[in-house]
Amino acid sequence: MTTDEIRLVIPAEEDFRPIAHLVTGGLAMRLDVTYDDLDDLQVGIEALLGLRDDADELVVSLSADAGVLHASLGPFPPERVHAAASDRSLDLRRVLETVCDTHEVEERDGGVWVELSKRVAVA
Repeated sequence: MTTDEIRLVIPAEEDFRPIAHLVTGGLAMRLDVTYDDLDDLQVGIEALLGLRDDADELVVSLSADAGVLHASLGPFPPERVHAAASDRSLDLRRVLETVCDTHEVEERDGGVWVELSKRVAVA
């Protein structure tokens, strides 16, 4: 299963978050991904989208290859990602470790980007 990258650029405002979920769901449907795997990836994406609520651009890139869905989101202010990762309640790292197979934080272009991957079973 190979797919080109889908790159979505939206305002980081809460009102635009459903668009990211719609695009993620569309890709998953096209690839015949199970509901559970889609739900896991969307929980991870939502946890990240919640780090920002402003009118500046947020990029969500999605792709799939060899049974793995990939998502790249950013940019985030470094202090928001690090603060969310150090919160002792239900922190970002814990959520991402639970719903994704891998997650990596990378600083580039003056912000923090988070890369997610989720191995998927096809329905």
